[in-house]
Amino acid sequence: MDLRYWLPRAAEVAERWGERFGPYTPHPANAVDEADFAAAFERFAARLERNSPFFHPRYAGQMVKPPHPAAVVGYLTAMRFNPNNHAYEGGPATNDMERECVAALAGMFALPAHVGHLTSSGTIANLEALYVARQSHPERGVAYSAQAHYTHSRMCHVLGVQGHPVPADAAGRMDPGALEALLRTGRIGTVVVTCGTTGLGAVDPVHEVLALARRYGARVHVDAAYGGFFALLGRDPQQAAALGIDPAPWRAIAGCDSVTVDPHKHGLQPYGCGAVLFADPAIGRHFAHDSPYTYFTDAELHLGQISLECSRAGAAAAALWLTLQLLPLSADGLGRVLAAGRRAALDWAELIDSSEELTLHQVPELDIVSYFPTPGAGAATLSAVDAASARVLRAGMADERDPVYLSMLRVDAADLTRRHPHLAADTDGARVLRSVLMKPEAQEWVPRLHARVAALAAGAVAADAAVPEAAVPDAAVPGAAGPAAAGPDAVAAAVTAAAVAVAETAVAETAVAETAVAEESPR
Repeated sequence: MDLRYWLPRAAEVAERWGERFGPYTPHPANAVDEADFAAAFERFAARLERNSPFFHPRYAGQMVKPPHPAAVVGYLTAMRFNPNNHAYEGGPATNDMERECVAALAGMFALPAHVGHLTSSGTIANLEALYVARQSHPERGVAYSAQAHYTHSRMCHVLGVQGHPVPADAAGRMDPGALEALLRTGRIGTVVVTCGTTGLGAVDPVHEVLALARRYGARVHVDAAYGGFFALLGRDPQQAAALGIDPAPWRAIAGCDSVTVDPHKHGLQPYGCGAVLFADPAIGRHFAHDSPYTYFTDAELHLGQISLECSRAGAAAAALWLTLQLLPLSADGLGRVLAAGRRAALDWAELIDSSEELTLHQVPELDIVSYFPTPGAGAATLSAVDAASARVLRAGMADERDPVYLSMLRVDAADLTRRHPHLAADTDGARVLRSVLMKPEAQEWVPRLHARVAALAAGAVAADAAVPEAAVPDAAVPGAAGPAAAGPDAVAAAVTAAAVAVAETAVAETAVAETAVAEESPR
């Protein structure tokens, strides 16, 4: 798709439609001088250059990527109308599109019946699900994995509900045994399971939790904000087997009470586009309210009547609807995009596992890979892992010649040493590196990413051995905690210099290997 062709077409849609209502004179209060706008736009464009290249496979950090061109065209076209999907009269066309999109999402999870709507985010979607949890069991609390998104703890606090974190197992998934002990107390009304934790991409055993919850009279809410679209692969026996995905959790979602999923993640949509789905259409009673100035049209359902949110962009529904016309919710539709990311994660995990420079933190369940620089001899400590990870992150971003963008995850000492018992717990935790490979282009780039990150890791460990007292200041890494020491520019330069030497050796070795393969391969 060429946006240079389709964006002018998008502008024409609203203009042609508007012509049927006759001419009118725009008010001068809205007028701006073209020269003034040109100058402001140049400043605006310059400001936007201060961004990371989310579109490029060099960016292997957080779970962000550009929306699909179809979503861009759909959003901008509908934005000219500026519909509000709170009430049907706010945008009949996009209200209808939203209902169709929600039905498609419910079908992806095989929900037998449903009521739901799009939201501005996964946070709001989870808030609504927990609101229903409170209304359904006002005197009982909510249980969620200790590895679940912090949304659940915060929203329990907002709703005045007692939250109960449940310990996770060695793979970062909710421990069913610990959950059952909590359910026996009778204090839990709803259990939240996560299909794709935002840290590691772990998938809770939904099938096991569902059986336990039903035994003790509890509801089950599925937080699939991040990983939900993997149901396209997990529910397909052939794809699940080929990609090493356990189908049992994904099939069990159909028996749960509610689900949240974020189309603005794997659904290729612009922010913000989340969704909440309830398996029981009667759940709408918990949102019942009246509005003296809306809900006047004869509509089967006003989406605002089943939502805590009021104004919601109809353009979000339009963008998702247009995207799904081209990439339907099937294994051979949108599923192909997720499969590429899954294969990229498996490929990189295999390379890391056989690497001397990097250590795999956890085998990926979806498309998030976690790893850390392998500490040097005599330096197998959590503090060494933390320092080297931070150095790799900073040096990768600082290198204008060959940048790479990663992210980090803070892991507590108990979790790290349980996975890696050779590490000495000289501090209460450490940051490990984390890459979300949600762009399908990442698959082709895995060898290059691995070589680059391995070189940076070797450089970081070498720098640590040469200057053991140096550490990356907290200011250099957003969200980091710990004492600051050596200047970040000096540390990054040292790491980059060491990485360049390692990379040049790796390139030479790769060239020799490729030559050998070429000589052995048939023409």
